[in-house]
Amino acid sequence: MANKRIFVSFAMEDLTQKLLFCGQAKNANVPYEFVDMSVKQPWDSTWKANCRTRIKGCDGVIVLVSPNLKNASGALWEVKCAIEERKRIMGIYISGGNVWSKPSEMLYVDCKTWTWDNVKNFIHSL
Repeated sequence: MANKRIFVSFAMEDLTQKLLFCGQAKNANVPYEFVDMSVKQPWDSTWKANCRTRIKGCDGVIVLVSPNLKNASGALWEVKCAIEERKRIMGIYISGGNVWSKPSEMLYVDCKTWTWDNVKNFIHSL
């Protein structure tokens, strides 16, 4: 099985949690890699074009859902872009995130707690 590429979207305030989450892919026996477009100023048109290209090149998208996500304009744009590109998306609750932390852009996106099985099952379903 070829490696799966997974785009990870998150609020910049959750960078530490994102680094821990992406650390899972560092194991040699993990058949996937994580991709993101971390920047502090996401509204540059070049950033948007590059971000869309990266999302298109991925097999799926994982959104890290915390109370910070609703105010993360860059991450919300990434979610909208992934939906436009018809990518499969799953939300993972982090840092106190719950159903009330889900932004309206993710109304129909399945979100789960952060467990290895939830991440693995999503990636294997792609």
